[in-house]
Amino acid sequence: MARIAVIGAGMGAMAAAARLAVAGHRVAVFERTDTYGGEVRRFERDGFAFDTGPGLLPLPAVYRDLFVKTGKQPLEECVELVQVDPAVRHVFADGTSVALPNVSRAGVVEALDAAFGAPAGERWGAFLNRARDTWDRCRRPLLEEPLWPNWEVLAERDPYPAERRSGLLRRRPPTFAEVTRRELVEPHLVALVESSLLAHGLDPRTAPASAAVLPYLEQAFGTWYVRGGIRELARAVHERCRARKVEFSFGAEVASVVEKDGRAAGVELADGTRVEADHVVAGIDPLRLQRLTAHRLQAVGDVRPKEGAERNGARFTVLLALRGAREAGAAHRTVVHPADRKAELDALASGPAAGIRPTVTVLRPGDPALVPDAGHESVVLSAVAPSRGVLADPAGTRAYADQLVSAAESAIPGLRERIIWRELPDGPPVSAGHPALAGAGGRFLYPSNATRLPGLHLVGGSAHPGGGLPHAGMSGALVAGLIVEGPEFRGSQ
Repeated sequence: MARIAVIGAGMGAMAAAARLAVAGHRVAVFERTDTYGGEVRRFERDGFAFDTGPGLLPLPAVYRDLFVKTGKQPLEECVELVQVDPAVRHVFADGTSVALPNVSRAGVVEALDAAFGAPAGERWGAFLNRARDTWDRCRRPLLEEPLWPNWEVLAERDPYPAERRSGLLRRRPPTFAEVTRRELVEPHLVALVESSLLAHGLDPRTAPASAAVLPYLEQAFGTWYVRGGIRELARAVHERCRARKVEFSFGAEVASVVEKDGRAAGVELADGTRVEADHVVAGIDPLRLQRLTAHRLQAVGDVRPKEGAERNGARFTVLLALRGAREAGAAHRTVVHPADRKAELDALASGPAAGIRPTVTVLRPGDPALVPDAGHESVVLSAVAPSRGVLADPAGTRAYADQLVSAAESAIPGLRERIIWRELPDGPPVSAGHPALAGAGGRFLYPSNATRLPGLHLVGGSAHPGGGLPHAGMSGALVAGLIVEGPEFRGSQ
């Protein structure tokens, strides 16, 4: 039985902790805040409740696997999963709108043809076929295995199969924007597909074509909601850890990683307490981890595939308490597109400018657990933008929040008159995060789960295989495999 010290109680860290505990190890988690879940937080006021991090769950199979592997109760006995239908409604500045059914390819084709004309569904289907091929080629090395030592292979080749005679491969591998404009043509359809990247803080003009896996995953595996809010998923994972005898210490900030005989040997807390361990699992940003490891862990920097890795955006959130119930037939999720997409992308790359409206996601769960009574509604608005420029001061932040509310008026009837109050979550905007992507010289890969300091591992959204709830859970499985089976671990077969 090994002693495992885990830094942080985020979703990836808890996923690793539960798996390691089931394998017979003694696991202790040290979290500097007063609660678990990392970015999966909840805000409550006056009987209203809101998810301030992710609001929906893609790829629920990741957490189903976690619960199957760590106990007798499956995920569905610990939380109530609800398939969202329609998966999303898109609203455009010219008044065009389209609602896309969940996990129904034929239904999506029909909806796109009705909204944009008959070629749209066929073009979308052909694009999704190529995205599926991309998924098949990169799924295992980018999601199910630890990052290859020769990760350059993933960096140099983009697995997206460009359309024949497209002319996109003559000079260099195409960007996602080049692919969508060439293959999808219709501007509304291009904006619809690109919104999957914007939700992760990615600029389609610089993201590799392999990012086509992002809209594909949503179509292939569906969109899910956890009744009571995504925070309920964090609660369930925490309870599973506790059931497996994982020890949690909250308000316990790790000041340094203890090293002995050339390997990680435990952690030292801010109060001077030293905790010995055979392995240390760090569920924190690699740059912060470097500060905790003094001179030795330039190794963490070394395992970053490429300096200047793309981390474009942060998630800016506005919480709305509304009077009046959600109208019948309202979509759970609506994406409101701006009139000037180029200006939005320029703002994403260089910093938001006053008056530039972003793509806004409107979440209206219609969940009785989130409101004081049936006569009210809890709504979350979000957009992705760098935390600089107009967001650098309170006045700019308020103005940006106004932009989100103005955009949401096209998704929520009578919004202005219904607002009781609005809140911005405390602290800086949360990183949007994106899954690891092949190509682009490795700029969209993440640091390896195994560092060059023996006994020290990285887990969570800042490590391979990247950001997002499913990928955090995947990182937990990879780290547990590396510790239990050793460096030769290559993922589940």
